[in-house]
Amino acid sequence: MPYSNFIPLVEVTRGPIVESVHFGAAAVVDPQKRLVASLGDPQTVAFLRSASKPFQALPLIESGGAQAFQFSDQEIALICASHSGTEEHIRALKALQAKIGIGPEDLLCGAHAPTDKASAAAMLLRGEQPTTLHQNCSGKHTGMLAYTRLHHIPEEDYINPDHPLQKTILQAVAEMMNMPADQILLGTDGCSVPVFAVPLFNAALAFARLCDPTGLPEVRAAALRRIARAMPAHPDMVAGPGRFDTALMAAFEGQIITKIGAEGYQAVGLMPGLIRPGSPALGITLKIADGDLTQRARPLVILEILRQLGVPFTQAQNQALADFDIRPVQNWRKLDVGQIRPCFQLKKETES
Repeated sequence: MPYSNFIPLVEVTRGPIVESVHFGAAAVVDPQKRLVASLGDPQTVAFLRSASKPFQALPLIESGGAQAFQFSDQEIALICASHSGTEEHIRALKALQAKIGIGPEDLLCGAHAPTDKASAAAMLLRGEQPTTLHQNCSGKHTGMLAYTRLHHIPEEDYINPDHPLQKTILQAVAEMMNMPADQILLGTDGCSVPVFAVPLFNAALAFARLCDPTGLPEVRAAALRRIARAMPAHPDMVAGPGRFDTALMAAFEGQIITKIGAEGYQAVGLMPGLIRPGSPALGITLKIADGDLTQRARPLVILEILRQLGVPFTQAQNQALADFDIRPVQNWRKLDVGQIRPCFQLKKETES
């Protein structure tokens, strides 16, 4: 991933100078494979990490899993989630696993404490240890095991790239991204399943198709519409309290899908007609070069991309997203000592 692919996207000031800069690249693509806008090199290859979860769930949904197990939209959203491990998430996961006939011990994702601070503190006070249910990818792993049960294939080692499930997922991802499967670079994610590296352009195309699957085979299109309905309908399941994915989807009430990925990745889908009557669906993918470990850059960049694309924001939406927008940098005494702000102009290729 050449450093020359990236341009300055966010600057952080202190006093009269710019103290820090986040570099990155982005692509904005419509379902007809047209590059609408970009930042840096839209062909930058990066791992989607957890941003790939809607497409990892696709084989389960399009092969009838939602009907066979009677999944609710809330449960489908959880299968596509990087959840925060709240008590609400754990209750929903237990109900989901009961439908499938599996338990926490069947998951191969590992365990970590809830990323929701209040939930982690409550567990600590109770003297409880985290289980695989608290791992943020446990919904995805639960969905993967549902696929093995549905198709009567081995559950053991379902995370292996050579397992029939993972081969099926790879093929679905490749088709959504309009790439041969053997051109997708594979790695191992934090939860041990295969993870996919593709150009930002191709991943953005997949998110545009998620929001408008017109022209795709009807079984696939129906599955995509179900996923695209479930995630924004239950944004609390997709992420959690105080997180950007939840806040953005809640603010736009079904018009936007967004999914974070580790190491500075963010993917967004805009529904048709969001920008103006008749405007196409759009997919947006973003990679922050330094990994954005504090997640201060990605939300700010996405909000600025949306505005430069012409997405209208109401006053209520601006207020709901203010914590992720242009904002002061404060010291420990809560004094404003600088600002974090975008510093880019989208390169527009076609009218959106």
